Order: sequence, then structure tokens, then C-alpha cells
Amino acid sequence: MFNIKGKTAIVTGGTSGIGLSTAQALLAKGAKVVVAGRNSQRGEKAVEELSKTSAEVAFCQTDTSDEGNVKGLIAFAVERFGSLDIMVNNAGTGTMATVDEMTGEDWRKIIDINLTGVFYGIKYAAIQMKKQGHGGAIVSTSSIEGAVGDPLIPSYCAAKGGVNLLTKSSALALAKDGIRVSTVNPGYVDTPLVSAELIGQERHDELLAMHPLGRFAKPEEIAHAVVFLVENEFVTGTQLYVDGGYTAQ
Repeated sequence: MFNIKGKTAIVTGGTSGIGLSTAQALLAKGAKVVVAGRNSQRGEKAVEELSKTSAEVAFCQTDTSDEGNVKGLIAFAVERFGSLDIMVNNAGTGTMATVDEMTGEDWRKIIDINLTGVFYGIKYAAIQMKKQGHGGAIVSTSSIEGAVGDPLIPSYCAAKGGVNLLTKSSALALAKDGIRVSTVNPGYVDTPLVSAELIGQERHDELLAMHPLGRFAKPEEIAHAVVFLVENEFVTGTQLYVDGGYTAQ
């Protein structure tokens, strides 16, 4: 089992939701964690909350769709904590529009953050891990929407499907270096983004009904899956669905 204690982890999109819960879970296991996000105020608030679990936490303001920002993030983690052993590519965004309604600008934004940003994260984490010479674990947040279609989010489906296959390719390329690459693929998670107030009661109830277990995931349930993927040294190139039975249908 990969011993997380004393290892350095980066969690992008780490200031709320799945990312915040993942950072907390890694800290509880004894890791040193850099949380990354675009909003410095949310970053400071996240560090304040996470410091209750461990003082070994820092924030780095990062736009993961910017290659230079991602290189800077990894350099920050290494300078602050001495290494990079765990990379969690969790930053993501979404917008709703059918394929005939979506603008090119909206398409590029989703692909840049949800797919190209993951590419940068895997690439530069792998370069650093290979330099260190003792392997590591890279986990990216994909989605059920990388396996099934949704008419309202074509760019998101395309990006997450891309993350799945980018992960498989990367896992094969990096296995010889002891670097394991996998995805966690959540169903819908109980956050304000899927609240009835935001998306409407009808859409909320429709999404809820698609999960055979009858509820959305809790952020900490996704975080637990990320920890499993990091700890299990015989897991790489896999997609771990944590979806309440959504994709079993």
C-alpha cells in the first residue's frame, strides 16, 4: 500500500466541494497538501478550514487551463514541501447548451479547463515525479458523463470522455516509472450546483431519479475513492465509478 503519510499532494479545484473534501482526506492521512484554485479569497478560506485537520497545507492561486500556471503550481509545491508525490486533477467547470446552441467560446472554455488542464496536470506532475525517481500517483476527476451522453452538456461529455482515454494512455506510458494514473468518475454530487434553487425542482428531481440508490453522492464519498486510488499500488489506468448505480442502467 502506498503510504500517504509525509507525501506531498496537489489538489486542483481544492477550495470547495470534492476538491476540498479530498484535500481534507489526504491531510487526515498525514499528507502535506497544496490546494489550487482561481479565487484567492476562497483559497484563504479553504486553508483556514483545512488547517483544523493539519497545519501542513498551503494555497496556490492557479488557472489550470494556463500551462505556465500549472508549471508554477508544481514548482510551488516542491519549493514549499520538498516533493510532489500525489497529483489530483480536480478543477472543472460546466455550462448547459445543446450542440446546436453552444458557442465556440463556450466549447473552448470547457475543453480548456476540463481536458487540457488535466493534460497539463498529468504532464508536469509526471515530469517532476520522474525527476524524483520514486514514482507517484495521479488521479483526475472525470464523470459519469464521460461514459454516457447528456443532451445539455456536449462539451462536458466530450471533455470527460477525453480525460478517460488520456488517463489510460498516460497510465501505459508512465507505468515503467512507477507512476500510476487513474480517474474517479462521480455521479452527481450533493453541492449547491445541483440544488433545486439553482437548476429548478424538475431538473433536480430528474437527476435524482437517475441514481438507483435514490440520492446524490456526498463529497467525502468521492474523496474516499480518490484516497483508495492513491493508496492501492496495483491500480492504474482504471476508471472508478462512484455513481450510486447510475452507469449500471
